[in-house]
Amino acid sequence: YTIIILGWFIGLRSVGFQLDAVLVVFGALGVGMGFGLQNIANNFVSGVILLVERPIKVGDVVSVAGELGTVERVGIRATTLRKFDQTQAIVPNGDLISSVVNNWTLDDRRVRVDFVVGVAYGSDTRLVERLIREAVTEHELVLDDPEPRIFFFEFGDSSLNFRVLAYVADISERFGTLSDLHFTIDESFREHDVEIPFPQRDLHLRSIDDDVALRHTPTDPG
Repeated sequence: YTIIILGWFIGLRSVGFQLDAVLVVFGALGVGMGFGLQNIANNFVSGVILLVERPIKVGDVVSVAGELGTVERVGIRATTLRKFDQTQAIVPNGDLISSVVNNWTLDDRRVRVDFVVGVAYGSDTRLVERLIREAVTEHELVLDDPEPRIFFFEFGDSSLNFRVLAYVADISERFGTLSDLHFTIDESFREHDVEIPFPQRDLHLRSIDDDVALRHTPTDPG
C-alpha cells in the first residue's frame, strides 16, 4: 500500500499537480486525529489495566468523579455505574485510573453509619449519651464488632454536639439504619424532655446619648 500511495503522489506531481497544499491538509488532519485518539487510547489502556488488576469489579459500590453507584459493567473504554436513584453513569476508564476512587466494598462490605446529634445547652449530657447509646445498640442491624461509639465532641454555636459511629453489615443497610436511628433518638429525647435546638442568635441593644438620638429623629416639616 505504501508503494501504491507513493506512486499515486509521484504520478500527480508528474502531471503538474501541486501537492504542497494537499500535504499540509493531510498533516493537519493527522495531528487532529492524533489528539482526538489520545483520550480513546488512554481509556482503552486504562480498561485493560482495570480488567487485569481488578481494583474494581462488577457488584462493587464505588464513588468517583462525584458519582456513587454499583458497578454494572467494566468495558474496554468506560465503566457503567448504577446509581441509587436508578440512573446510570458512564465513567471513562481513564478517570478510574487517574482519579481517587473510593471502593466501599473492595474486601469488606461492612460500612460505617456516621452522624451528629445536637442538644440544647443545659441538657444532661450523661443522659443524652445514654439515650443515644441505647438507641444504637438496640438496633438489630447495628454490629457489635466494631463496637458503636458515641463522642461528646463539640460545643457548637447553638448546641452541644455528639458524634455517633456505628457499623452495619452491608452498604445497602446504611441509609435505612440511619433513618431508624434518627426516629428512635428523636422519640427518646421527647420522652425525656431533651431539647434539640435550632440555630439562634442573641441581639444586644446599646443605649445612645440623648443628643445623638435627637440628631437622628425626623423633624416635622410643618
